[in-house]
Amino acid sequence: MVKTFLDFNIAVEKSLENAKTISSIEEVNIEDSLGRVISKDIICIKNLPSFNNSAMDGFAIKASDAGKSLKVKKIIFAGDSVEACLEENECYKIMTGAKVPSDADTIIPIEDVISFEDNVATFKEEVKKGSCLRVKGEEKALDDILFKKGEVINSSTVAVLASQGITKLEVYKKLSIAVVSTGNELKEPWEEASEDEIYNCNSYALITLLKEKGFDSNYMNVVPDSLEKSIEFVSSLKEYDVIITTGGISMGDADFVGQAFLENGLETIFHGVNIKPGRPIMMGRMDKTFVMCLPGNPLTAMVNMHLFAIPVLNKIQGSCEIYHDITYAKNIEQFKTKTGRVNVVLGTCKKGEYTVTKKNKYGSGMITVLDESNSIVVTDESKAQIDVGESVKVISFNCSYLKEQANIFN
Repeated sequence: MVKTFLDFNIAVEKSLENAKTISSIEEVNIEDSLGRVISKDIICIKNLPSFNNSAMDGFAIKASDAGKSLKVKKIIFAGDSVEACLEENECYKIMTGAKVPSDADTIIPIEDVISFEDNVATFKEEVKKGSCLRVKGEEKALDDILFKKGEVINSSTVAVLASQGITKLEVYKKLSIAVVSTGNELKEPWEEASEDEIYNCNSYALITLLKEKGFDSNYMNVVPDSLEKSIEFVSSLKEYDVIITTGGISMGDADFVGQAFLENGLETIFHGVNIKPGRPIMMGRMDKTFVMCLPGNPLTAMVNMHLFAIPVLNKIQGSCEIYHDITYAKNIEQFKTKTGRVNVVLGTCKKGEYTVTKKNKYGSGMITVLDESNSIVVTDESKAQIDVGESVKVISFNCSYLKEQANIFN
């Protein structure tokens, strides 16, 4: 019996449907909030700006006095609070950021006056009312939403929070993620490895990729080499929000790792996707823990992390920035792809041009091609070739994620 594999887009959809946002929240200081996800809307509690102020060094006048020569009544510096006191043919000299009294409605930059001598300024007749005046609440007013639930905090977010006098805020608790390897042939990088053994690069690659994307994780070592020990090992991981494994999850008769997950109540969402490379990927739920089982080859494991795992983790973490940011680029070297399945093609995108890595001729077990690439293109199942000059949709390894799903093919 020939096994059929799930359509790529359906697999993405199913994985995200089953990814439930974490419910735990915690309070953090704004200086420790970078990269965290806001757990509830943040409301404006102080008008931005909080008072009418000058955007320039110059003169605060009534627009109706345009074309006149006005005597300076007072000089207003930033931090001063001057009550309205202008009489006929008077104005204020004012500095950037200073509060504008209520009897002035326009700021004339000092370089735009006709003359300024003996404390008298002469103004042009062409004056736009409200020019260079920053009005109270024009940026954000009381009770406006500053940031919505699910937004990811960056340095600009922190600047706005600080401008509100907000020093603490509620965010979703960081996910607990367990990274697990399988394979008796694996050796850790600090161990001696014979010609018949390989070093465990997958786990370290995944942990650092997760770190790059703002997630913390714990490496839990290699799954024990017996069914009984594997069942016990998997059971001990149920305290984690997410488990990510690489290799050894074929679900065949001799696969005790897959059996260990099943014995612990794993409910499979899908197993096998019609994609090259990376077809053996599996996702499921085990009680409250989301399980993502990636292929054992480093290249396919990393590709599937980008395509499937990171969006799922974003959703579980509560972020509204879930999906890949797709950029368009011009393909500059023809390459072939296999029809009948989605192809994931490594390449480099620079200045709007996409160059395929090694003409798309590399094995799924290769490692260095990842370092030689900075992005991927995902092709339609019907595509047999990408021509020179053809526009392709590129997913950057270092990209952010969109708030709305981007269709990879159309």
